[in-house]
Amino acid sequence: MTLAAAAVNTGDTAWLLAATALVLLMTPGLALFYGGMVRTKSVLNMLMMSFVSIALVTVVWLAAGYSLAFGDDIGGGLLGGLEHAGMRGLGPDSVHGTVPTVLFATFQLTFAIITAALISGAVADRTKFSAWLVFVPLWTLLVYVPVTHWVWGPGGWILDRLGALDFAGGLPVEVTSGASGLALCLVLGPRLGFKKDAMRPHNLPMVMLGAGLLWFGWFGFNAGSALGANGLAAAAFLNTLAAGCTGLLGWLFVEQRRDGHPTTLGAASGAVAGLVAITPSCGTVSLLGALVVGLAAGVVCSYAVSWKFKLNYDDSLDVVGVHLVGGIIGTLLIGLFADEAMTGGTEGLFHGGGLAPLGKQLLAVVVVAGYAFSVTYGLGKLLDTVLGLRASEEQEHTGLDLTVHAETAYDHGVLGHGAPVSHSVLSPASTQKVDTQA
Repeated sequence: MTLAAAAVNTGDTAWLLAATALVLLMTPGLALFYGGMVRTKSVLNMLMMSFVSIALVTVVWLAAGYSLAFGDDIGGGLLGGLEHAGMRGLGPDSVHGTVPTVLFATFQLTFAIITAALISGAVADRTKFSAWLVFVPLWTLLVYVPVTHWVWGPGGWILDRLGALDFAGGLPVEVTSGASGLALCLVLGPRLGFKKDAMRPHNLPMVMLGAGLLWFGWFGFNAGSALGANGLAAAAFLNTLAAGCTGLLGWLFVEQRRDGHPTTLGAASGAVAGLVAITPSCGTVSLLGALVVGLAAGVVCSYAVSWKFKLNYDDSLDVVGVHLVGGIIGTLLIGLFADEAMTGGTEGLFHGGGLAPLGKQLLAVVVVAGYAFSVTYGLGKLLDTVLGLRASEEQEHTGLDLTVHAETAYDHGVLGHGAPVSHSVLSPASTQKVDTQA
């Protein structure tokens, strides 16, 4: 047995294998979550934007993304090198900490996949699928990879120089996807009928199923980031559960007070908001801190999703209101609630650490959000000029499922004993209605 092989901890490896599978499952979960939120005419397109991201990001990550993110720093904390391009030099005996390096690389790949897929929710119902196929690999290399190196890569400036904390991806996943979603929806412009037609989710059970799969996978996302089967993973696991619960309750409380009705969509969105916010902080705050982080996200994000109507940007499925705002909340609250028992050193303001940790977290958020927004906006403008980023008005009106994929999500044929089915597939004001009366 080689020394490298001897360094592998089988318990840590087994847990990270399971966590990697859990995180990969989040992208199909996201597809269902988003797919249920759109109208019936673009369900398959929404699913496809997530599923194709799995293939596109995987190829880019294995070719160069992993090496640029986690290779030895070559740019003053800004980017890694290409020594592992094509996964060169990473055999079965290569070890990262106590797990095989190829497993660590695969675990990180699943993060990159879902981050790209998250952006699709901001531009649902109106994006050219062919342009999306070009956007995803370019965005991964230009935005996700550099930010990941800053936050987690060897020599990354946020990790090594600034000293800001991010346990499981508030900056490279949540803030970048939210800021990039905002940039892209500004480039595309609003959907036809925005602020005029009701655009309700067509299938709330699908939304709830997707949210459940996301929550399930999030345990791998957050607890897996401990990179070991240990007490830190267990604490992150519990914090993830707790924040999802208080996020859900906080959102429902606002709905009840504001609208008089707690909704299933609100429950799903609140849970996701809490999970988003606890992502950066699950390994840095105590259980009490996690409860507060989730509650703050559930309450604030429930208001933030309505900002698009006041500020006139069409964030179709509330990527900005949930992922950008929730990611910012979770990242900043580390500066208040960081607990030395979790971090091994850094303490937040409420634990006697002063204002310095909060200032570091704020600077990291501002830089990452600004970088992601500006690069994505420029990339979106370039692709719009060269390829055309937006589907045609006819395609958008008819629906992208039929016009792009030549398929429909639901077969509205004949039911029962030859009874005709009446439906309103293209009505944005209501969910699908079926009348089975003969």
